[in-house]
Amino acid sequence: MNELKNVTDYLRMSVELGGSDLHLSSGAPPAARVDGVLKPLEEFCLDDKVTKQLIMETLTESQRAELEKEWELDYAIQVDKIGRFRGNVHYIRGHIEASFRYIPTEIPDLAELGHYPVIEQICQMRRGLILLTGITGSGKTTTLASMVKRISETRSGVIITIEDPIEFIFPHLSCLVKQREIGTDTKSFPKALRQSLRQDPDVIVVSELRDLETISIALTAAETGHLVIATLHTMDAPQSIDRLVDVFPTGQQQQIIAQLANVLEAIVSQRLIVSADGQGRVLASEVLRMNHGLRTCIRERKIEQVVGLMEIGQAEGMHTIDESLDQLLQHNQITTEEAVFNCRDRKRFKTQ
Repeated sequence: MNELKNVTDYLRMSVELGGSDLHLSSGAPPAARVDGVLKPLEEFCLDDKVTKQLIMETLTESQRAELEKEWELDYAIQVDKIGRFRGNVHYIRGHIEASFRYIPTEIPDLAELGHYPVIEQICQMRRGLILLTGITGSGKTTTLASMVKRISETRSGVIITIEDPIEFIFPHLSCLVKQREIGTDTKSFPKALRQSLRQDPDVIVVSELRDLETISIALTAAETGHLVIATLHTMDAPQSIDRLVDVFPTGQQQQIIAQLANVLEAIVSQRLIVSADGQGRVLASEVLRMNHGLRTCIRERKIEQVVGLMEIGQAEGMHTIDESLDQLLQHNQITTEEAVFNCRDRKRFKTQ
């Protein structure tokens, strides 16, 4: 008979393998995602009873009550001598399952992550809206944490973060950093965001722009002289602009377009791509920095022109995802196959 481990054992195994996520699913072995690939941690499969037992031991009474009411739950757990994890519990065909994302203790510098120097310049902005975008698992949260760390090291002020749940823990450096968690410190993103305007913030960080109300308040906050940094689940800069506008009813879109054209300052889109040697992943990114041409482009909603304006905006620190992939390819950091799979213009890479 196989010896049953607890969640702490599996979290430790996952971290020791260099895993980013641990998955506990009924009918499958516990598995860690390592360099984008799932690796089983046991030779046997978990059954419903064991999976539920493993997951429930990570929850407090209030979290169990919320799960019973809502049927899904986001939360964070701290495990001694292993680290901090973001957990998500959910039901699949009536069975309880969970995933746990590892949050490193040390917040890496932007250069360590593979970002261009322009991101350091973006961190110096004092007002407006900065968007970090990418699919789930593309490293947005880590980049966001690195930017907050950089800002808190280089200026004096108040940074308010609104997170669900709190992941990285920020020390007070030159800035006072106030971290608020949905469900623990505040009831919702819109409420916390609206209240933050009365808390003397210099920088407001929103872990995710999820809905119309949150986006609307974030735009207003940026319009009133604050720096707002937020993440969005979109693939690239043009798609991010469309998403922010399309979430609003048709009758409000023209007003939102005008607001967005005025307050948007930068979009950083990113992807993590398997390295050429198969040992880890590397960052590919796209950076848009607003200028007169791009503001006009947004006002007139000629989003198809955004990529061209980024291509000619290199002197201002802009680059497209294809330019980033080209650089990685030239330095033998990724394969041509990965470049073709992730690029915008396949002809550019198929000829290489």
